[in-house]
Amino acid sequence: MSKPFSFYFPSSTSRFKLLALSFLLLAFYSCTMNPDKQKPGEKYVQGEWRQDSVPAQKRLVAYSLYDLKFSCDSFFVKISSYSKVNYGADSCMNSGHWAEYIKGTYTQRQDTIHLKGEFCNADGSYKDEKGCFRSGDYEEYFKVKQKTDSLIQFASTSNVIPINAHLIKRTSCSPKPL
Repeated sequence: MSKPFSFYFPSSTSRFKLLALSFLLLAFYSCTMNPDKQKPGEKYVQGEWRQDSVPAQKRLVAYSLYDLKFSCDSFFVKISSYSKVNYGADSCMNSGHWAEYIKGTYTQRQDTIHLKGEFCNADGSYKDEKGCFRSGDYEEYFKVKQKTDSLIQFASTSNVIPINAHLIKRTSCSPKPL
């Protein structure tokens, strides 16, 4: 009499072959080829953008201004931060003014742009974790409103102060090999 819900297991060599085949299928279907070129990105955002000020910045204890550069599906951001309060070592804080840099890729879905990258040095090289300020991964979502052809508002989902950036230089995408 067979037991309900019992399973038949073949011999140990058959089990090994079945297990090996399962791993091969899993590896084959879970891998995808990387693209050989950059994606074109969003046409309206291509170029260099700058935020000149934030509302009531003279009254704020700390604020940041953004310089953004979009090239095809890639971005490079410089965050210039200002503080009236010294939060850390002056070698890092530089008397209340410092800059952080981020590079990566972006995607847009409807009115939301998703930036995903890493903190880096000014020249785009890898940033050592032992350095000043943030390092490692960066991920941020922004609601985007194109006010005019040369003015875009990026409203962060994690910050209350929107980034009103004006166009410095328009560029077009010419995808480069990766």
